[in-house]
Amino acid sequence: MRTLTHTVSPDRAGQPLRSVLRGELRLSGTLLKSLKWREGAILLNGAPAHVNAVVRAGDVVTVTLAERRSPAAAPAPCSLTLDVVYEDEDLLVLNKPANVAMHPRRAEPDSPSVSDALAAYLGDGSAAHFVSRLDKGTSGLLIAARTGYIHDRLRVALHSDALRREYRAVALGRVAPPRGVIELPIGRADGSIVKRCVRADGLPSRTEYEVLAQDERFSLLRLVPKTGRTHQLRVHMAALGFPLAGDWLYGTEDKSLIPRPALHSCELWFTHPISGRTLHFTAPVPPDMQRLIDAIEAKR
Repeated sequence: MRTLTHTVSPDRAGQPLRSVLRGELRLSGTLLKSLKWREGAILLNGAPAHVNAVVRAGDVVTVTLAERRSPAAAPAPCSLTLDVVYEDEDLLVLNKPANVAMHPRRAEPDSPSVSDALAAYLGDGSAAHFVSRLDKGTSGLLIAARTGYIHDRLRVALHSDALRREYRAVALGRVAPPRGVIELPIGRADGSIVKRCVRADGLPSRTEYEVLAQDERFSLLRLVPKTGRTHQLRVHMAALGFPLAGDWLYGTEDKSLIPRPALHSCELWFTHPISGRTLHFTAPVPPDMQRLIDAIEAKR
């Protein structure tokens, strides 16, 4: 359970409590609607208050955020052990292994997912909200919010200076030019519910890239997504003619090379929505990708 406390500033004096909740505490309309009907969730100077109440400078607003918990929904034990990089009362940063799906799949009922493992880790019927997700084959850092409020705050920050992600990737071929920006719209490929493609009627998509090392067969890349489309980094590199090594969907599958797309979320910066602190995390490249990188750097 998370409690938010805010002291009304002089410039908010005479305004309805709703304006403080939406403006200063940044509660979404949906969340505010649910809190209005929860007894004791919104207090003004320690007493329950209606959102239309007029506030004065110095008034203390308290909001209690409580996620629904159901003992009946308590998860079964999960065989996947989470790599928790950071944890506080608001959020967790996880280092996801490759070849693990974010959510359970009907086609793979016995395979553990990140959401299963996180539910088991949190216990007591708790649920977390993923701020963004990684493809099954992609490894690395991701954020899970403990409440819908934190999730909303971080989703607003996603792909801005307040939340930045960096990836390492290994692409087939000698990528040229050595750095650039890819701005190609992405949409669903005709006839597929999984595959994406570059298409004129797709959603605006932007990726920054830089070649860090290369040999005659591969390029080690730094990738920074500025938007968050499904499969964006994989689609953009394939569209340039340099699909990621091991990418069976947009390139050529070669399990002897690497048994999944060579893509890793290696670095993460964001502003904590409550404390305002800038947090920075890194995750080392897994061994399957590191073998490719070592081979590239050995030939430089």
